[in-house]
Amino acid sequence: MSNKIELLAPGGDIDAIKAAIIAGANAIYCGLDMFNARNRATNISFDALQGIIRLAHKFDCEVFLTLNIVILEHEIKGVVKLLNKLVNTRIDGIIVQDLGVFNLVKKYFPSLLIHASTQLTSHNEGQILFLAKIGASRVNLSRELNLGEIKSLTRLAHDVDVLTEVFVHGALCVAFSGQCYSSSVSVGNSGNRGRCSQACRDEYELTAAGNRYPLNLKDNSAYFDLPELVDAGVDSLKIEGRIKGAQYVYTVVDSWRKQIDKFVSTGQLITDNSALYKVFNRNFTNSFLQGKLTKNMFIDDPRDHSFKHANEQDNAISIVQIQEVQTKLAQQKNVISADVAEKIKYLSIEKPLLSLCFSGGLNQPLKITIVFSGQSYQVFSTSLLQKASDAPVNASVLEKRFKSFVPGYFSKCSTKRCNN
Repeated sequence: MSNKIELLAPGGDIDAIKAAIIAGANAIYCGLDMFNARNRATNISFDALQGIIRLAHKFDCEVFLTLNIVILEHEIKGVVKLLNKLVNTRIDGIIVQDLGVFNLVKKYFPSLLIHASTQLTSHNEGQILFLAKIGASRVNLSRELNLGEIKSLTRLAHDVDVLTEVFVHGALCVAFSGQCYSSSVSVGNSGNRGRCSQACRDEYELTAAGNRYPLNLKDNSAYFDLPELVDAGVDSLKIEGRIKGAQYVYTVVDSWRKQIDKFVSTGQLITDNSALYKVFNRNFTNSFLQGKLTKNMFIDDPRDHSFKHANEQDNAISIVQIQEVQTKLAQQKNVISADVAEKIKYLSIEKPLLSLCFSGGLNQPLKITIVFSGQSYQVFSTSLLQKASDAPVNASVLEKRFKSFVPGYFSKCSTKRCNN
C-alpha cells in the first residue's frame, strides 16, 4: 500500500509537536480543546492548529486531528461547524471513533480522510471490511493483537485500499481500548468521552500475590520487533503519549527514527534502547505482539521507572550509590530538556506576514504586489484607473477594503501613492 514506514508521533501541546517534528516524525496526531479523547492533555486552539499544519508541512510532516470521542446528540451542531472549518484547512486526516461522525464526514465532507481510532478496537476481518465500506482510509489496529493477526488483517486491509497503523510505544490499557468502563463506573468519568481517570493505575487492597497495583500494565515497546512489523506490511508505527511533554516525545521519536533508518538502510537493528529508559516509562513489554500473555506484562508500580532502571543498570545498592545514580540521571534529563528547548526555539507557528503594495497611475491598471512567505506575486486590474470625482482610491480606503476582505489575517498592509 505504501512505500515508506510512517513514524506517527503524539502532540499534546505545541512544544511536544515541535519536538516531534524536529526529531523526524513523518506525521503527528493532536487534539483541539474539544471532541477529543485526551482532555487531560494541554491540547491546542484552532488558530494554533493552522500554524501547526503550516510548520509541519514545511518539514514534510503530516498532521492528523483527533475527533475520537463518542458524540452526544446536542454536540452534532458543534461537530458540523468544526468540520466546516477543517475542510478549509490542509489537515491530512481526522481520527474518529463515533460511527455517526463517519457518516457525517462521508456524506458532507468527503475530502477529509478518516482514520478509524483505536477506540473502535478493530481486531477482526469483519470490522476491517465494514470500516472500509463506511469510508475509513486507515485503521488503527487493537494493541492486543499479535504479529500474526496484524499481518493477516493488514493484508486484508490493503486488499480494500485501507492502511493500517500499530501502536509501538507507550502506555497500555488493561482493557480493550474503547471498551473499558471502570473509570465511568467508579467515578463517572467516561474514557470514551476523553475523561479516563485511569482506574487501572490506582492502588487497591493487597492481593493474595502481594500486589497493590494488580491492574497496572508495563508500557508497550516494539523497538526490537520492527522487522516483524515491516514484514507484516504495517504502514504506520504509532507512538502513544499526548499527555507527555516535549522531552519525552523528542527522545522516543528520535530513538525510533534512528531505528527505522538503520533498519531500512542496513537491514540491521540498533541494539541499544537505553535512551527510552531515560524518560518516563513503567518498564517495557512486547507481550501482546509476541502473543505471550503472562503476569510478566504487569508491574506493581505505576510511577516512572527510569530512576529504578538506572539503579539496576549500575548495580546501585547503598544510599551513596543510589544518590549518585539518581543525580546522574537527573542531570541527563535536564540536558535532554535543554537540548530539545534549543532545537525547537526557532520553530514558529505564527501567521506569516502578508504585505500588499499598491501602485498605479491615470489610464493605467492598478497593480498589487503581494509578498507572502518569501514569495512575491503581482496582480493587475482589468480596468484602467480614471480621475476620481467624489470617491478617490487612497491608502485608508485600500487598507479598509482589504482588511475586511480577509479579517484577522493581515499583520501588515502597505500602500504607495502615485504621483499622478
